[in-house]
Amino acid sequence: MTLTLQEEVDVRLTLEDIGRLAGVSRSTVSRVVNNQSVSPEVRERVEEVIRLTGFTPNVAARSLASQRTGIIGVIIPNRVHTLFEDPYFGQLIRGMSRASNQAGRVLSLFLFETDEEEASLYRRVASAGLVDGVILTASRVGDPLLGQLVEGGLPFVMIGRPDRDDPISYVNSDNVGGARAAAVHLCQLGYRRIAYLGAPTNTTAGADRLTGFLEGLALCGNPTDSLPRAEGDFTEASGYRAMQELIQDRPDAVFVASDTMALGALRALRDAGLDVPADVAVVGFDGLPPSEIAEPALTTVRQAVVESGERAVHLLLEVIAGEVGEARSEILSTELVVRESCGAARRAHRIEAKHADTGPLAAASAASPEREET
Repeated sequence: MTLTLQEEVDVRLTLEDIGRLAGVSRSTVSRVVNNQSVSPEVRERVEEVIRLTGFTPNVAARSLASQRTGIIGVIIPNRVHTLFEDPYFGQLIRGMSRASNQAGRVLSLFLFETDEEEASLYRRVASAGLVDGVILTASRVGDPLLGQLVEGGLPFVMIGRPDRDDPISYVNSDNVGGARAAAVHLCQLGYRRIAYLGAPTNTTAGADRLTGFLEGLALCGNPTDSLPRAEGDFTEASGYRAMQELIQDRPDAVFVASDTMALGALRALRDAGLDVPADVAVVGFDGLPPSEIAEPALTTVRQAVVESGERAVHLLLEVIAGEVGEARSEILSTELVVRESCGAARRAHRIEAKHADTGPLAAASAASPEREET
């Protein structure tokens, strides 16, 4: 189809104008613009007219007619400076942005710097009618913002397990299973004094990873009452400080509950003159790109971060459309990715011996996918 429309184009084109030029009704143009079902031939004809005319739908008018803004809010209750230091959030936002673009929605990120800004966030975002719904992620246990969302009626979903019993739809990674698999893996390699460098236990992710790690040690018969343990705040600097504490306990391995903290732990061990994995083995959690180029390459529990962001957007759109009758949870699987930092290659004969075992330990290991990268 070839059109010459220059003499007919007006800067104030409406849906009716586009319909007249394409030979279809206004409602058909509306369905095309809103990505609803029309025949491929009609869609192609309307989209070509839109392209040739440079038509842009009147967002304000659409909002008034539908009571929808077309905007999805994302609230990340982290200070701005820490947010952009953690590659986890870059991957998460990438997934949310990809899904919202595909759905023809605008993604709006809401951040804050002070407690006062956080306290007024719900009023400024939700009550003002700026968004159709919000995605809340990385919230702390007892976060008042979650309570405001529950009571306020604005459609929302969470990334991460909620810490309250209200019916809340959410997307989460299998934090318990992933941490359990990491503990079992270290046990199978023959490590006995395994330390834990944890994520904040005032987050459900931190609490769940601690639970899974302790379960894994228990399956191996390793004592948990004298567990060398320190806690960070998901930053590399906190991983460095926490590892400095744990070095005093002389562990032969450490599970770190985030890759970013694990990078700090690797640096602390190197600065202390210790070799990884000969002196201390290290396993992280997240599977972020920097783990691949760490020195040595980091063994880690990979979670589907980008997919979590995508799934959260899809789930929120279903909630907004009234298609989710009851609260729904989607738990994404994790995968243990074996690299150099755990010393698996040096202890290959022990792995073979352990894999011949049967019973709950072998079952726990088999329950979580594991693969080796070189």
